[in-house]
Amino acid sequence: MKHQQQQSITSLPLSPDDERRHRMIKYSVAMGVRVLCIIAIPFCPGLWWIIPAIGAVFLPYFAVVVANVASDPRKEDVQRPGNILPMTPPPPAGGREDTKGHDA
Repeated sequence: MKHQQQQSITSLPLSPDDERRHRMIKYSVAMGVRVLCIIAIPFCPGLWWIIPAIGAVFLPYFAVVVANVASDPRKEDVQRPGNILPMTPPPPAGGREDTKGHDA
């Protein structure tokens, strides 16, 4: 018989809808910064316009990479409180491993 690990509410992954929502928020924030970079280009004096232009060009790539990185804080292993460890049962009294067929 296969031994299945019990699932607890803290070890379950995010639902697909929640995961998608988190990714869309990250992507939208990055694209909002890109729009600000595009708006800032004409207002920058001299060659300073290069900095927001570089941001406007490379932010879409980084936005996709950051949005697709799995960052579920619940993926970490849950630690037992108080450092409780399972114990193996002690051997039977009398030092015999197998007591089948013997009268006590």
